Amino acid sequence: MPPACHIFLSKGTVGASGDLAPLSHLALGLMGEGKMWSPKSGWADSKYVLQAHGLKPITLKPKEGLALINGTQMITSLGCEAVERASAIARQADIVAALTLEVLKGTTRAFDTDIHALRPHRGQIEVAFRFRSLLDSDHHPSEIAESHRFCDRVQDAYTLRCCPQVHGVVNDTIAFVKDIITTEINSATDNPMVFAERKETISGGNFHGEYPAKALDYLAIGVHELAAISERRIERLCNPSLSELPPFLVTEGGLNSGFMIAHCTAASLVSENKALCHPSSVDSLSTSAATEDHVSMGGWAARKALKVIEHVEQVLAIELLAACQGIEFLRPLKTTTPLEKVYDLVRSVVRPWMKDRFMAPDIEATHRLLVDQKVWQVAQPYIEKYRREHIPESRPISPTAFSLAASENYSHRHCDSKEDSE
Repeated sequence: MPPACHIFLSKGTVGASGDLAPLSHLALGLMGEGKMWSPKSGWADSKYVLQAHGLKPITLKPKEGLALINGTQMITSLGCEAVERASAIARQADIVAALTLEVLKGTTRAFDTDIHALRPHRGQIEVAFRFRSLLDSDHHPSEIAESHRFCDRVQDAYTLRCCPQVHGVVNDTIAFVKDIITTEINSATDNPMVFAERKETISGGNFHGEYPAKALDYLAIGVHELAAISERRIERLCNPSLSELPPFLVTEGGLNSGFMIAHCTAASLVSENKALCHPSSVDSLSTSAATEDHVSMGGWAARKALKVIEHVEQVLAIELLAACQGIEFLRPLKTTTPLEKVYDLVRSVVRPWMKDRFMAPDIEATHRLLVDQKVWQVAQPYIEKYRREHIPESRPISPTAFSLAASENYSHRHCDSKEDSE
């Protein structure tokens, strides 16, 4: 894209009085002016691109020019993509985290229905349900889970145990933002408004982008947390003192760095997101000779939300690679059926890590699986079957799980034996 086109097509809006500069460049193309892009021509003069597709430039009639440029369409269209991609990665983050929990030999007890019924946020309940549907060893037998059922660990780290609470609020954030963006794309946001029935034209403020701007700032902050908690799980996978796996998930650690730099990459992306999550909509600069004296800065909110989501996708791709690599060191034991399917999907594009090699293609291939929602497509049938069939919840016995019934029985026996001795 020519540099000038890039600046005005993606930048240049303050998000009030419409996305004037970007939308004007789009409208120019319809008029046969400026530059346009098509698969046939690439970037070229608009009139030639229109001709190549058998189209003629439009001739604008009264009010149509304002209708094309004086709304929030740029913020909102980028917001639509952000919401869809956020929804996709949030669903798949549960699957990736469940696989990591298996590799780190975590427990499913923290996902018990009764726990989440006591704090009934919708997102939290749904995430806990997904974890149960993927990890319930009585219904999808896991040899890995059985191998450590009677270990002496009392509870898992927060990055495993608190996934329903952390991932859950991300789901609720996405739902909130989706509601605002859905309203926005079904709204009239230009100015002035023409009311034919009343035979009136009224100047209003529907062009102000504060609604999508605030929502997309919120979306970036919410979705970022998926990467923040994922990076900590990657650390646990790579750190032998936390995982009981080889350092950096590779044999011959002295000769191979394994996933060390991959973890550094994830940490870098998470740190970059922290800056990107600063809300753009807290800023406002007066424009248009102080007539437009409060603006939303929604264009930047939308663009950086997409960048944050892309980073989240990449961090989770690294975690997915690391979790699948961890599985290699637990073989011949197998995980649950749905998670084995996820492992097989990853191995269809990335082979196991035996010694150091160029890792970027592996990360990109796994990232593409997430972007194309392939991981969700593999696991979804098992999740929905679990939901549809109302399968009774499995509550495996663990020596570290405290039982009130067992305690009461012990007290009764202790009292009885004491009375007998007296």
